[in-house]
Amino acid sequence: MIIKPKVRGFVCVTAHPEGCAAHVQEWIDYVKAQPSIQGGPKKVLVIGSSTGYGLASRLSLAFGARAATLGVFFERPSEEGRPATPGWYNTIAFTKAARADGLYARNIMGDAFSDEIKAQTIDAIKADLGQVDLVVYSLASPRRTHPKTGAVHKSCLKPLGAPYTNKTVDTDKGIVSSITIEPADEAEVADTVAVMGGEDWELWIDALRAAGVLAPGAQSLAYSYIGPEVTWPIYQNGTIGMAKNDLSRAAKAIDAKLSPSGGRAFISVNKALVTQASSAIPVVPLYISILYKVMKAAGLHEGCIEQMHRLFATQVYNGHTPTFDEAGRVRIDDLEMRPEIQAAVAALWPTITTENLESETDIAGYRTEFLKLFGFGLNGVNYDAETEPHIPLI
Repeated sequence: MIIKPKVRGFVCVTAHPEGCAAHVQEWIDYVKAQPSIQGGPKKVLVIGSSTGYGLASRLSLAFGARAATLGVFFERPSEEGRPATPGWYNTIAFTKAARADGLYARNIMGDAFSDEIKAQTIDAIKADLGQVDLVVYSLASPRRTHPKTGAVHKSCLKPLGAPYTNKTVDTDKGIVSSITIEPADEAEVADTVAVMGGEDWELWIDALRAAGVLAPGAQSLAYSYIGPEVTWPIYQNGTIGMAKNDLSRAAKAIDAKLSPSGGRAFISVNKALVTQASSAIPVVPLYISILYKVMKAAGLHEGCIEQMHRLFATQVYNGHTPTFDEAGRVRIDDLEMRPEIQAAVAALWPTITTENLESETDIAGYRTEFLKLFGFGLNGVNYDAETEPHIPLI
């Protein structure tokens, strides 16, 4: 079939297998062009490995540190007349490239929140790796079926206490408008924390420890975001922020469990980037479009793979010890949060309208990065040619 992008709201409902493979190869080429990561992990479990920061983590450690990687993810395979989700194609492309380079790469597809997938993962580690020395937790899901209660929790993106009004952008149509979001109730806050908080990360570490598949000195990390004040009502001080606070709580609890054997757990606060998750948050896409304009002009822009490579190469390995902030987090959002960058973004924010969106922001770059997530707009791919969407997972 010939596959073209079909964008509906904040999501593209199609993905191009060859384009996704080309995008993965771009990331591989970047990592291979950097100095190798010395003293890196040898056996890595990435929970949420198929897109975004999880995929970039897996790829950085595989091709930068020669690590064996086991990836856990949940994606939809192709159906009749419908391509698979991009993470399906990303994983196939990564696995082919890793194995061709002599690297161990195994995949487990299913609900990472479930006890069943945890058990399958432990069995795979015992069979192939013995133990892992790094666990990256990078799940991004809108819902979670609790493995103990069976309750289905759905997250929401809402402020707390009072309605929140600010400007946002329809990234597809290029229309800047005002949006008002009603506050979450207590149940919605609790559900969001259940989905996006730290409980499942703790359950994973507890299960891995109980099974004896964590190596002495094993580390674990998860990812978060803070951002500027303009996004705080919908992010830092909203339902997502409450979930991220719980993630911080979990990091401390997990660190206490790992530290006796010389391990540690921490959170890396990352830069605002175009991801499938961030595209769904009102206000944030407009902020990212302005931020990209400012950071590119300053020569400070980083994408997903640059962020993850910098994290592992300058904060975790290569003889480095993480530099923590007052809350015990690593901050690789440091370039984004430079005072001069934030001042420039704040100055532009109130001036942006539909009429000047194209000239005063990097909305074009936003759209390019967004479509790349789904395998579109990559050099060397003929998007007018027939392609095979039905590719089995390897």
